[in-house]
Parts: sequence; C-alpha cells; structure tokens
Amino acid sequence: MRRYDCPLSPARRALAAVFALHGALSGSLATRLPWIQDHLGLGPGRLGLALVFPALGASCAMPLAARLGHRFGSRAALRGLLVLLCAAFALPALSPGPVVLCAALAGYGAAAGMVDVVMNALGVEVEDRLGRSIMSGLHGMWSTGTLAGSALGTLAAHHGTDARVHLGLTAAGLALLGPAVCRWVPDVRGGTDAAQDPPPRFALPPRSALAIGAVGFCAVFAEGAGLDWSAVYLRRELGADPGLAAACTTAFTCTMAAARLAGDTVVRRFGPVAAVRAGGAVAAAGGALVVTARGPVPAMAGFALIGLGVAVVVPLVFAAAGRSGPQPARAIAGVATIVYTSGLVAPAAVGQLAAATSLSVSFGLVTLLAAGLLLAAGALRPAGDAPRAVERARRTRSTARGGGP
Repeated sequence: MRRYDCPLSPARRALAAVFALHGALSGSLATRLPWIQDHLGLGPGRLGLALVFPALGASCAMPLAARLGHRFGSRAALRGLLVLLCAAFALPALSPGPVVLCAALAGYGAAAGMVDVVMNALGVEVEDRLGRSIMSGLHGMWSTGTLAGSALGTLAAHHGTDARVHLGLTAAGLALLGPAVCRWVPDVRGGTDAAQDPPPRFALPPRSALAIGAVGFCAVFAEGAGLDWSAVYLRRELGADPGLAAACTTAFTCTMAAARLAGDTVVRRFGPVAAVRAGGAVAAAGGALVVTARGPVPAMAGFALIGLGVAVVVPLVFAAAGRSGPQPARAIAGVATIVYTSGLVAPAAVGQLAAATSLSVSFGLVTLLAAGLLLAAGALRPAGDAPRAVERARRTRSTARGGGP
C-alpha cells in the first residue's frame, strides 16, 4: 500500500509553488552567467564547457532520487533536497576558478535533477488522485518561475548588483520558503507489498520508460534548439537587429509558458496522445516556417509555433512515465535522464550541423524530430486505466468509512 496524507487542493497549490521555485532558481542563475564569465575571465569555449556540467550532474544524480523518496518519504525528501538545491545554487558565483565552477555547476545540476524527479513523481500522484490532468499546468508554473527569476536577475544585473550577493540572498530566501511550502505536499511512502519493494540505490531506467523517453527526447531537442538558437538564427540568417533577435527568445519562452498553463484543458478534452500529435504537427509546421522564412517576422512566428507545439509534451511524458510501472519515481528518473541528455545534446548538435552546413539545415533536423512526435505519441497512451480507477474508488470508499488509504 501507499500512504497518502494530504488534501488534494492544498497539495496541488503547494506543488505548483515548488515547480515555480525550481524554475526561479534556474532563471536567476542563467541571468548571472555573464557576471560569472567576466569575474573568472572565461572565454566562450571554457564557459560552454562548464555549462555541460549541470546536465552531467543531473544525469548522474537523478537515478538516486527514487531511493531517497522511498526511504524518507516524499515530503521529507523534497524538503531536504530543496534546501540542498538552494545551497548549491549560490556556489557557482563563489567559485574562484573554472575547475571549482565546473564542480559547483555539477552539484547544482545534481540537486536540481533530484528535486525534478521527486516533484514530478508527486505531480503524477496528485494528478492520478484528482482524476484529471494537472501536469501541464505544473510545468507552466515552472516556466512562470523561470520568467520571474530571470526578470529579477536582469534587474539585479542592470543595477550592477554583485552576483554573489544576488544569488546568496535569493538562495537564503527560497531555502526558507521551500521547506515551508512542503508542509502541504503529499507524503507518499512505500509499503510492504511487492509493487513497493525498495528501488535500487542507483535506479537505471526501466524498459517501460525508453519509448516514453524517446518522445521527450524529440520535444526537448526542439525546445532546446528554439530557446538557444532562435536569437542567433534571426541575427545571422535573417539580419535582424539585436533587439528584435533577443525579443524572439523572450516570445518563445512566453509562448511555452502560456501554452503549458492552458495545456491541461486541451489534455482533458482530447487526451494525451491526440494532444501530443497535434503539438507535433504544430511544431513541425513552425519548423518548416523557420526554415523557409525570408524575413524576421515569419521566422518569429515559426519559433512561436515550435514553442506552442512542444509545450505540453514534456509534462505528458513525465505523467506517462509515472504511470508506466509500480515505481513512478524510478520511471520518471529514467525519462528525466533521457530528457536532460536531449537538452544537453540539442544546442551542440545544432551548432555542429550549422558549422558544417547552415542553421537552416539544422532546423530542418528540428522539424523532422518535431514531426516524429506524430508517430511516437502512441507511447503515451494510458495503460491500465480500469485497475487504477478501481483502486481510486476503493480508496474513496475506505476514506468515507474512516479508514486509511
């Protein structure tokens, strides 16, 4: 059995706050990378190498998250990991040199990855208990938090605030807020039945997660390419001025955030498979528009369509992973590892292909991967809905009689 001791509405709001907090840390750190680069005297190549380490740290640490959640309970695990994440968040700005910076970024990525696994597993649990889609909205809150964190970071940078002060104060404030919010998140613990046997200390992705992870790989590749290369594409390929090029990235991010916040309505109406197929079609159309654009405005519209199309895919991928086996956190960790790998590979792959050919050819590849969502979406088809519905009904009857779940 699994013990669950939190009302659903407060749990949903608390998880939304956790997602927003996680995103705010990510957005804040991103805005202070130029300060860190200048402070340490790093060239683009050395900074680019350092920025590989957050994804490496996350990929190595995420398989540990399932064991932590099982041993300590999801609430205690999330509370402790959020404090660890806030502490790690402040370290890159304190680094005295590039080697320490790489280690600090790896530690930050490891903590962020483990929080990612636990909060997504809890999101799947609450979504299942509510009986309706909420994962897209939760990820929308992550995007909203990223925008808020980047806005505050931009303001701090504009006023010349030392990044060590900015990130340190942010870390301290959120380290107090995060554990307080965790009071209302579910405390899911494993029981004695076979389905809840302790996961391995280092849980590799189960086979059930691989096909689902492939869907996430395609979506995150398109998302990462659009986020990291949209401004460069407008500037270098289409001759847009720097302000308009930067605005394209902002518009891309805002489009994704808005689509995720509204995405649960679409998923509830049409189901995850149809939503992903429709999203793949929209993203592929956007990619084709980018490749064929002869001016900045059509290209910006194309990037907006890419963001709109892939926005709901990753939340649905995590939701499907959480339902793919008896240990949701382990499956989510496996899928998250694939997703992070895609986010790591995408910018470099686009750049290398562009160096050999052109950015237009690179976004031709992005278009093909987006179109691949049309074929791969079936991997997200819910399985075992009837048994899960029976289990929910049993829990409801037990609660009505005054018994535990």
